[in-house]
Amino acid sequence: MGWIADEGGLDLLLHAEYAVANHTGVGPGPGSVEDWLCAARADVLFEASSLSVADGQPAIDHIRAALEYGAHAITANKGPVVHAYRELSELAAAKGKKFLFESAVMDGVPIFSMFRDSLPAIELRGFSGILNSTTNVILGGMEKGLSFEESLKKAQQIGVAETDPNHDIEGWDAAVKVTALVTVLMGEAIRLEEIDREGIGKLSGESVRVARAANKPYKLVCRARRDGTRVRASVRPEQVPLSDPMAWVTGTSSILCLETDVFPELTITENNPGLEATAYGMLADFVRAVETTAVGREI
Repeated sequence: MGWIADEGGLDLLLHAEYAVANHTGVGPGPGSVEDWLCAARADVLFEASSLSVADGQPAIDHIRAALEYGAHAITANKGPVVHAYRELSELAAAKGKKFLFESAVMDGVPIFSMFRDSLPAIELRGFSGILNSTTNVILGGMEKGLSFEESLKKAQQIGVAETDPNHDIEGWDAAVKVTALVTVLMGEAIRLEEIDREGIGKLSGESVRVARAANKPYKLVCRARRDGTRVRASVRPEQVPLSDPMAWVTGTSSILCLETDVFPELTITENNPGLEATAYGMLADFVRAVETTAVGREI
């Protein structure tokens, strides 16, 4: 849609309807993100473009441009973490700015900041979890008697599944999240293609219902564990016994079970979040970024 900026500030009510498309009232729009940063005199860039599994673009270029300009960069996109975490983190440090991404996994639940701020000097040895809501909703529908196609259609109707749901169904979205967690929290530069990945597309409604009747429901489970000098990670359908907290996660809820050197099992569960949860994660990152540049001043 292009870029729009006015150093005097934007009239949100005016631009919400038609002015963004026409650049009404603010003159010619900037031609690139670099031009926009200068025209807007931005202190912070909020980056929320769609995920590109293959290369993390254009989000990486947006964040790089913001940091080069001298603005904090906050994203809800997993791509930059997976494909350019070290580069962008080093650039942010060199510029004295923040590159933050709390909303990239579990919708803003404080996973990354918990390790950074509240669990210093701890070692994450492994984790397991359910991190993709689309597959969780589809499997839940199949347990209730729907076919795979019917359950997928219902997930699309309620806005959980995309029009093209292949990234979710084939496990790519979950694999990207696993890669981000391993890269940041375990300090291993694992590549996306190193994740042992299998989606839920081969599961039949009958097999899913039989598993539920046997109290071992199918879930698309994410796992990672340190094995000697490397980390092994996977995303695949697994039958989970009811003794495992993952078995009770339904709908759009998520769960992450962490194994550390101090806490053998630390579990975080998110119950059916809405879009405001992702927005909150970006707001929380904004507060953290501003606090680092507001020492001695009231925010």
